[in-house]
Amino acid sequence: MTKLQGKVALVTSSTRGIGFASALKLAENGAIVYMGVRRIEATEEIIDKYVKEGLIMKPVFFDAYKQESYKIMIDQVIAKEGKIDILVNNFGTGKPSEDLDLVNGNEEVFFDLLKSNIGSVYSISKLVVPHMIENGGGSIVNISSVGGTIPDLTRIGYGVSKAGVNNITQQIAIQYGRNNVRCNAVLPGLTATEAAMDNMPKEFIDSFLSHIPLNRMGTPDDMAKAVLFFASDDSSYITGNIMEVAGGYGIGTPQYAENKVKI
Repeated sequence: MTKLQGKVALVTSSTRGIGFASALKLAENGAIVYMGVRRIEATEEIIDKYVKEGLIMKPVFFDAYKQESYKIMIDQVIAKEGKIDILVNNFGTGKPSEDLDLVNGNEEVFFDLLKSNIGSVYSISKLVVPHMIENGGGSIVNISSVGGTIPDLTRIGYGVSKAGVNNITQQIAIQYGRNNVRCNAVLPGLTATEAAMDNMPKEFIDSFLSHIPLNRMGTPDDMAKAVLFFASDDSSYITGNIMEVAGGYGIGTPQYAENKVKI
């Protein structure tokens, strides 16, 4: 498939999970994909077999906690390719052991999450948008979360930060739409990444699934397909969209899980 032939993409934090699946999906569709990562050599080993298959995937140094690396990363891609057509702001973090409810949560962690999750999208997009404008347009895809639209009993910092990502997505969309720069967000629900599966007990997964009409966890590939949609001309008349990719989670009544077995 070549729907992204000739396009240059940058995907942050893309050695595993949704980030890697997105980078791979864009490359499979013809894009030259730069993967913003901390471990260059390890990433080269991961992508070696895909490069041998003809996909163009290249690591570039990126450390989400070192803001000076943002500009260096982008400057390197521009120096080599002359443009960035697609930006996937995949980096995001959480600290569930300390990010609790309003009263019991760690206040420092709350503000750290805002800075990390919103700040990375803000700062990287701020650097990339001028290049997109100069090149006649582009597509930014922000990886957010259903946690940014549905309040929870805990993880208040994570939820607020992802709500901020949703808002900045629409801010960018309205501010630069006339420059043909589109900006949309993908909001994953419960996704079977290695990190998630290693940290979630079966009881929690079963409880969560009881609220998902499609009755399964999402996969990184499910999210990557949504990223591809927004990155490509298939969504050329869509911007500012906050799209949940969550199997229908959150659309039912509060009684849905209780009555599911009877349906």
